[in-house]
Amino acid sequence: MKNKHILEFCLAHGFGGLELCVVDYFKCFQTKTKCSLMVAPDTKLDKSVDDKNKFTLKRNKLLPFLPALKLAKFIDTNDVDIIHFHWGKDIITVVLGKLLSKRKPKIIHSRHMSMTRFKDDMYHNWLYKNIDILHAVTNQVKEQMQKFIPDFIRPPIEVVYLGVNEPKVDKEKIDQFKEKYKIKENEFIVGMVGRIESEKGQYILIDAIKKLQNLNIKALIIGHTMDENYLDKLKTQIKSLNLQNNIIFTGFTRDVNEHMQLCDTMVLATKKETFGLVVIEAMANKICMIATNNGGPLEIIDDNINGLLFDRTSDDLAKKIEFLYNDTDKKEALAQAGYEKVKKVFDHDTQVEKLYDIIDKC
Repeated sequence: MKNKHILEFCLAHGFGGLELCVVDYFKCFQTKTKCSLMVAPDTKLDKSVDDKNKFTLKRNKLLPFLPALKLAKFIDTNDVDIIHFHWGKDIITVVLGKLLSKRKPKIIHSRHMSMTRFKDDMYHNWLYKNIDILHAVTNQVKEQMQKFIPDFIRPPIEVVYLGVNEPKVDKEKIDQFKEKYKIKENEFIVGMVGRIESEKGQYILIDAIKKLQNLNIKALIIGHTMDENYLDKLKTQIKSLNLQNNIIFTGFTRDVNEHMQLCDTMVLATKKETFGLVVIEAMANKICMIATNNGGPLEIIDDNINGLLFDRTSDDLAKKIEFLYNDTDKKEALAQAGYEKVKKVFDHDTQVEKLYDIIDKC
């Protein structure tokens, strides 16, 4: 594919797992072929990348023809062969951009989110007929696409998991964070990484910590605030439960691995996580993971073998945390098994190469 030009495309305004994948694919594919990145201006994604091959395009929900015309011009001017898009809401802009261009590039859609409704109307029939490959990040997502997209317009579906690198941590930073958050050597730290918004379930962890208040446990909630009202409710919850000394909000950080290294266990409490990049990141850091027993974690964690699953109630979460608190050997064994699972199944370079090979054959 040396002579082909891939355009990584994402106009989303957030900066979670999906957007991190976009940046990662952009950087990795640049080492293999010509690759450009197109993002919405002044977003966290835009500000996170400083590269001459990054371009901006403003999304227009009401008049998608306008950004599509600009995209079409970019395609033809820059000889784009393949558009790889990730955010479902970009589908109309990408398809119109293809049809309005002279080159008519191939389109690959990486589906990071669950699909919950049928795509069998005329509008979606037209859209999906113009997509060449669907990439599902889990087998569950593939099954959803098979269910909701009719056979006669559904593109081929390829399953490729996300992957993670061996983490590189700065031990000096770990010591600095311990001092910053006043973490003592004998304290058991439960971490949670993710945007501060209701669907991530920080309130479940807080309630679980209340049930364990008689133990030497603190929670480290790591991530930027998406919903200020929700954060205010969390702080009110913490105050009402008298947990001010047990819960620490770190805010946004780029030093995720170093923060994970502060923790004895990590928790993912999302109601429906399509994949769960933070799950494999924690496992790669040799931190025992506790995750909700649905969605992506079911394809990552083998319960009580390389991690723990819980039913998204604070009672069950408290039980799982207390279990690890009381059994250090088991905690370390689960963490080591989780690390080995990641190295075997979710190795970053292996998964990126798989997706690149699929795109190469498009």
